[in-house]
Amino acid sequence: MRTFRRSVHMASEAKPWLVSAISHTSLYSRRQRLINVLISMMASYENGKLKGPIKACAGNNGTQITVEDLFYNVLARKKSLRSATEEYSHIMEVVGGYAIHNSHVGFTLKKFGENTDIKTSIKSTVVENIRIIHGNNIARELLEIELKDETLKMSLHGFVTNVNYSHKRGTMLLFINHRLVDSQSIRKAVDSVYSTYLPKNAHSYVYLSIELDPRNVDVNVHPTKHEVQFLYEEQIIDKIKCCIEAKLLSCNSSKVMYTQARLPGTTMVDEIIKKTTDGAKIYAKDLVRVSSDTQKIDKFFQIASKRNENETNNAKETEKIVSEEIKDKPIVQINDEASDILENSLIEEPKEIKGKEKWNLHTAVEQANITYIDPKESFKTRIFKYERVETKLTSVKQLRMDVENNCNMNLREILANLIFIACIDCHQSLIQHSTKLYLCNTTKLTEELFYETLLYDFQNLGLMKLSNPLPLEELMMLGLKTQETEWNSQYGEMCEVAKQMTLLLLSKKEMLFEYFTLEMNADGELLALPLLLDGHTPFMGALPTYLVRLVTEVNWDSEKECFDTFCRQTAIFYSQPNPDSIQETQKSEEWKQEHVIFPAIRRNFLPPNRFVTNGVILQIANLSDLYKVFERC
Repeated sequence: MRTFRRSVHMASEAKPWLVSAISHTSLYSRRQRLINVLISMMASYENGKLKGPIKACAGNNGTQITVEDLFYNVLARKKSLRSATEEYSHIMEVVGGYAIHNSHVGFTLKKFGENTDIKTSIKSTVVENIRIIHGNNIARELLEIELKDETLKMSLHGFVTNVNYSHKRGTMLLFINHRLVDSQSIRKAVDSVYSTYLPKNAHSYVYLSIELDPRNVDVNVHPTKHEVQFLYEEQIIDKIKCCIEAKLLSCNSSKVMYTQARLPGTTMVDEIIKKTTDGAKIYAKDLVRVSSDTQKIDKFFQIASKRNENETNNAKETEKIVSEEIKDKPIVQINDEASDILENSLIEEPKEIKGKEKWNLHTAVEQANITYIDPKESFKTRIFKYERVETKLTSVKQLRMDVENNCNMNLREILANLIFIACIDCHQSLIQHSTKLYLCNTTKLTEELFYETLLYDFQNLGLMKLSNPLPLEELMMLGLKTQETEWNSQYGEMCEVAKQMTLLLLSKKEMLFEYFTLEMNADGELLALPLLLDGHTPFMGALPTYLVRLVTEVNWDSEKECFDTFCRQTAIFYSQPNPDSIQETQKSEEWKQEHVIFPAIRRNFLPPNRFVTNGVILQIANLSDLYKVFERC
């Protein structure tokens, strides 16, 4: 790693140009804007000395430090650096530790030109950041500890794992006076406490933040100041040991181990074996009976009747015949009958047409006399790698801040630890969290997921290249025909309106490609769409309506509102499922929900507060409540 950047907020104006020691071993520059000052100042250093005068420049409040070409003038030290991967892993450990300790500050860590490895939100919590950095297996087993002692002038706050968690390599984050350090004495003391509860050679996860009188701490016992010593060490360590041991004893939780026993037949059940030292009892209503090895709820539903199978086979044969017939047909004008059919296919639910023949997209397009681009064949997805660009637009940062401030942490906890149960249909799914069952509006969840993806991957989206360019004006015309019943003659001729809409989009094509990878050429053809999520392609039948709404619903006059409304309309387009009633299409949609959409929701989604009240996520069952019903029966 040759380049490191750090941004901090200056709380005061004292010593604004104090030179760091790293300026002696690297090319060091500093950009700083103090509070209540209109402009920023920038200075560059070489060999610890100021390189040229301090210059005025543009910048945000705070300080940005850039370190380049590290150890360029100390060749022996530069040669001692390990591989880039190993050095980066050390950087991740340090940044991850400070991100957990300073949970109120947002941290982002990424390699230049690659995806983000660590990303924490502003005003988060220690437990949430531990979940993001170290995983849910640790976060769900944490116990909070606190201690204050006026005599020793110390205070302690931290989180330790209970006896249900153990690992071959333990993790200990120790902060003394808000500095990440190591203390072998404290580490050995904590290990001695856990040795009573954990198997041999197993360790725990411990995060401790200790505040001591600075006069009692010696930070100069190690060349890198990584280790410290302090007065009253034995008394302080005894206090820490007693605090952790008391917490482990008071939590009154039993250690649970799961084994699988296969009974005659096809079902798999869990035998739960409890081993506890205090005899604590776990009631059946409190057990979470979900395992990735057990069967899904789909097993209990009939897949399809013979009639449905016959209809599916007939639809496949019709689809094959239609696709062969239109393979070599050129694009021609769209007739009125086609617009009625596509109106139903894009806006409403699929309807039966022409003698009980099931609706499918190929049939609709054949009657529309246009060539259909199959998402699985002709619509080839090619992923292009770009160097990741840091977004500096204030409007985008404000939109991201709005998302983070509006995040509901309770819903975030549920969705970050969800277990997918089943798809009810293409719009609704069942998920489980702990002992509760939830009904989710998958379409609304997916829309919000893609909206956040567009904001956080702004200028860094992937690209889906169309194998054949699509004429924008014809797509606009098709989109307008879907609203033909609401068309007002005062708008003018539909073809003229479609031409004006096309010109408006073409006037924005450079901006749309740079920020959102929506690519168009000067001939008025659509060349590519943004790639929002690996494994997901939008329903192309809704493309004409989406392009029309980009013109009518996006506010192109205000920068912030433009990005907000564009992201919203694009998210709506990408969240629409394929309405085709063919069984294979429905299975594909269900597979995509389980293996593409919900894993992304688990990883990155920040659910807004409105999801609590608008019915997007509804609790429909609670195991403990069901037990109460059975007891009354």
